[in-house]
Amino acid sequence: METEKSERYANIIPMAELDTKEKRLQPFAVYNQLRASHPIRYDESRGCWDVFCYEDVHRILKDPATFSSVRKLAERETILTMDPPRHSQMRAIVNKAFTPKVVNDLGPHIKSITDELLDAVVNNGSMDIVHDLAVPLPVIVIAELLGVPAEDRHLFKEWSDILVKGPEVNTDEAFHRVMTEKTQAMKELNGYFATIVEQRRKEPKEDLISLLLAAEIDGQKLNEEELLGFCILLLAAGNETTTNLITNAVRVLTEDSALQSKLNGQPELVPSFIEEVLRYYPPIQAIGRVATQDVDIHGTRIQAGQQVVSWVASANRDEAKFPEPDQFNAERKPNAHLSFGFGTHFCLGAPLARLEGHIVIQRLLERLKDIRFVEDSELSTIQSPFVYGVKQFHVRFNK
Repeated sequence: METEKSERYANIIPMAELDTKEKRLQPFAVYNQLRASHPIRYDESRGCWDVFCYEDVHRILKDPATFSSVRKLAERETILTMDPPRHSQMRAIVNKAFTPKVVNDLGPHIKSITDELLDAVVNNGSMDIVHDLAVPLPVIVIAELLGVPAEDRHLFKEWSDILVKGPEVNTDEAFHRVMTEKTQAMKELNGYFATIVEQRRKEPKEDLISLLLAAEIDGQKLNEEELLGFCILLLAAGNETTTNLITNAVRVLTEDSALQSKLNGQPELVPSFIEEVLRYYPPIQAIGRVATQDVDIHGTRIQAGQQVVSWVASANRDEAKFPEPDQFNAERKPNAHLSFGFGTHFCLGAPLARLEGHIVIQRLLERLKDIRFVEDSELSTIQSPFVYGVKQFHVRFNK
């Protein structure tokens, strides 16, 4: 039985301390308590080390040689689950197709999509931020980037939800049930993207898949497996994280209504507001690694082969790094949060997520007034221990 637990991917298994809906909606007091009492601890039930302090999380993320991203349970190797030097080579190829110019040029189009989505609900005086805005915007952007037909966008959300899903309870049965779902979703995604890749080989278009097919470094291109892996990674990572960034940003605005008028009067603060949302309510709460050798962290010996979960959501609230960490400060500088990771695995889609976040918040504040959370509406978290977001977020507003 112990062997089975060691093979389970700890990052998707729920932590016992977050045992109520209220704690999952606001887990930060739990992280603060654990960081103070057990900066690093071994969780027998999940078969992993949990690391909570900023300094330790930062050290782990910047040292891929000691803390590997490679996972035995990964259905296929992607940029996310490989180490240098192959990771560096893959990333260089992808960077050629995913340049800052490609991202920045999307700005006007993202604004247009945002306005279209708002046009559909603005006269209602209410909306579900998740369903009406935060889900469709990144799905549309990524679908268009990849070259996916518009009529297939709904599939993207269904697949990406499954890819980040975790078991509801920490049992082998629940874990295997979720892994079966993930395997099936991956199989469907592989078939879907393989068809599009084959089409682009014959008829290249102005989309990311065509660019990736053409990109090469030192005469080397992505092979089929790597190309499909990148498409799937971009789908899950870019879709889910941006959805939660947007929703979490609106959640903050409803928790402090004075922020709405402040940002409206000082739109130049929106970028630093987005950075503080990323720190305060990070879309990704935890990042998993595996120790490649025996190593000491915070005076504790971690053995080679053991899983290590770095709690970014805790590191972002570490008082040793951030003054008044539990206070939201839209003008916080510096703001060296770890919500996009750090080092070689720093999130490739960070510029796109930031751009979408900036544009959405600016357009929301320009077009809607007095955005308020509908108090009697349901608020429940996404079923994923490493993702921080809610399934729906109903608001009322004035035009």
